Formats: sequence, C-alpha cells, structure tokens
Amino acid sequence: MADVAEALARKAAERVAAAVAATAAAAAHHTSQVQPRLARVLEAFAAERLGTQHFASVSGYGHGDQGREVLDRVFARVLQAEAAAVRLQFVSGTHAIAAALFGVLRPGDRLLALTGRPYDTLEEVIGIRGSGQGSLAEFGITYAELALTAAGRVDFDGLEDALALPTRMVLIQRSCGYSWRPSLSVAQIGLLCERVKALQPGCVVFVDNCYGELVEAQEPTAVGADLIAGSLIKNLGGTIAPTGGYVAGRAELVEQACCRLTAPGIGGEGGTSFDLNRLLAQGLFLAPQMVAEALICSELVAAVFSDLGYAVQPLPGAPRSDVIQAVRLGDPERLKTVCRAFQAASPVGAYLDPVPAPMPGYASALVMAGGTFIDGSTSEFSADAPLREPYVLFAQGGTHRAHAQIALERALLALAQAGHQV
Repeated sequence: MADVAEALARKAAERVAAAVAATAAAAAHHTSQVQPRLARVLEAFAAERLGTQHFASVSGYGHGDQGREVLDRVFARVLQAEAAAVRLQFVSGTHAIAAALFGVLRPGDRLLALTGRPYDTLEEVIGIRGSGQGSLAEFGITYAELALTAAGRVDFDGLEDALALPTRMVLIQRSCGYSWRPSLSVAQIGLLCERVKALQPGCVVFVDNCYGELVEAQEPTAVGADLIAGSLIKNLGGTIAPTGGYVAGRAELVEQACCRLTAPGIGGEGGTSFDLNRLLAQGLFLAPQMVAEALICSELVAAVFSDLGYAVQPLPGAPRSDVIQAVRLGDPERLKTVCRAFQAASPVGAYLDPVPAPMPGYASALVMAGGTFIDGSTSEFSADAPLREPYVLFAQGGTHRAHAQIALERALLALAQAGHQV
C-alpha cells in the first residue's frame, strides 16, 4: 500500500510540474505587470505625501482624520477615479456595493443588471430572493436584468430594448461570481459604458469591481464607469488589510454612498480608522505583487484541471480580468474532495473539514476551503463553491505559487485515492 501511495503522490507531483512548465510564459507575463502597477501605487503615495504621521487616526467621530483623508486620495489615484472612500466600517464588498446602491437610488428609480443575475449576496439586497428586510424592492426601486447570451456574454444586441425604459443605474458585475461565464475585461466595460451613455446619458454606470482590481492596466473608472466598489480584504488589501471596503468614482456619487454608510450631513467626514491606516497603506503597496501571484496560481489550477479533461473558465493562457479560476468538476463528491485537500494545505485551520453549510446571503449551501489569515479574504490560495449543479469550483488567491503547487498536488492525490482518474 505504501508503494501505491508513493506512486500516486509521484504522479500528482509530475502533473503539477508539467502545469508549471506549461504556464511559464503566462507566469512571466503576470510577473512583468507588477512593476507598472506598483509604479502607479508609488506615484499615488508620493503625490499625496504619505508619511508615518498618517498611520495614526483620531478617536470618536473621526472628524479630521488626516490619515483616512490621505488614503482616500491615494486610492482614488490608484483606481483612476475622481474620489474614493476607503472605510473599515464597510464589513464586506457586498456592504460597500449595497451602500452605493441605496445611496444613489431613490424610490421610483429603475436598476438594470447588464450581466445577468448578480452575485448571490446581492439578491437579498435587491429584493429578488428572501423575505426582505429593507431591500431595494421594499423602497420602491424596480429591478430588471439583461440575460447573458448562450455563450455567457453580455447581450449587446438586446441592450437598446433593455434600456427602452428610463433607468437610473445599470449594474455591471466584472467578475464571474458563481456563474459559468467569462469575466468582463475593462475594454468590454468601456464599450458598455459608451453604449449606455449613448442610449441614456444620465444613467449611472456602476461596476462591482471585486476580484478585478490591479489585474489590468486600467480600472473601470478610467473607461467611463461612474462608480465602482469592492472589498479591501481581496486584491487591494495585499493580504494584510484587516477588514473594510471602498467606493470610488464621481465625487458626488461617492459622497452619496458615504451618506448611506454614516448619515446625511455626515457622509465621508465621519468614521475613525482605528489606527489601522498603516495596514491599509502597506496592503496597497503589496497588492500588485499579490495580485500577480494570485493570477499565476489561477493559471496553474486551469492547466492542471484542463489537462485532466475538466472544463475550466478561463482557459490557461487566456486573457484575465479577475483572479477567479472556475473548474467544472460535475460531481459533489469530487468538489468536496478537492476543497478538503486545499483546506489541509492551508496555513490556518488545516485541521478543519470544510463541509457544506449555509452562509448568510447565499442561496445555496457553500463548501469553502478558506484557511486565510484574514477571515474571508481568500487572499491566500483558497477555493469555494455553491453545492449545486454543475458543481463548479471557484479558486482564487495565492500569495506565492508554491502554495498552489502544494495544494494541487494534495488535491490530485486525494482524487486518486478516492478512485478518480488523475
């Protein structure tokens, strides 16, 4: 039996090594993009004269928190936006998105999703699932969505009909979320912005930018998006931001989101940063490197599983607009086997068994391999999946590619030991 186990482990290592060799060109490309992204971050720090005095914050109301104000301006520059609000009071990317939706939309307004059904956690915010506890629908905001094409792409041909009614805001989800579709490139988002503005000049284009920051040379706000939002503990946190989210875009829209977060009349002027400004600044400094490594880890996942015959999205070496790698495993037991192996290779909670369980805001039970230092960040190599057909694994994160290699070797070994062909 020991000989069999050793043979299986050796075969798993060989498969991962082959994937490393096959993705070498893609890895080199992602590594080459660190320098220009980091240059943008450094230029923002220099332009806003970031100093150690900005690492402290004030207590209480947070009025006049110079560190918070400097970080807002730094993030605005990095995100190529007129203004930004970086707040630890946002508990997640979903919270930041919800604040933007409630801040900008008013009773009687229409919200149109251009990328099909939004991410699970927004369904209850909008009011298309759940009993409702103050959803947009309960405030008299109507909602419609433009279904994706059969190929999982935005239906540009149907856009004119979808915008035939007056629409206050369109929502674009850049990342695939839990859908089997390509993530949107910034160029595609730019085309959507141009088309929407031609049809309804006053319509606000809002982009859920989570998992996409610093992946491409430009952010959606550089190509016409009016507002973007996302989490600080994903890409921009560089693995060390302890919590928080951001909104960025046109200054008046950012302020409207802040008025929802705090209160009208307070807006972006309130909220202490708990002496954590250093971690936010340092996380942003690390972010370009961390994003590149996460992209390289995604390339490895794509190469390993596509070589085994599984459908993957995107394909190895294909253009990427976020750090998510989807693998259609097609079987709940295979899905759980891979997640258990990834969890066992995690730096935190390696002893835990990731069993499917309900998660607040999600429609299906989730199985999550998320042994990260910041709870929920997915910044270290991790994966999660809704336990529903077609049983797609969504891998993300990875601070260094060696971690992904170790986790993939263990996953292949676990699959082989469970009787699956590897």
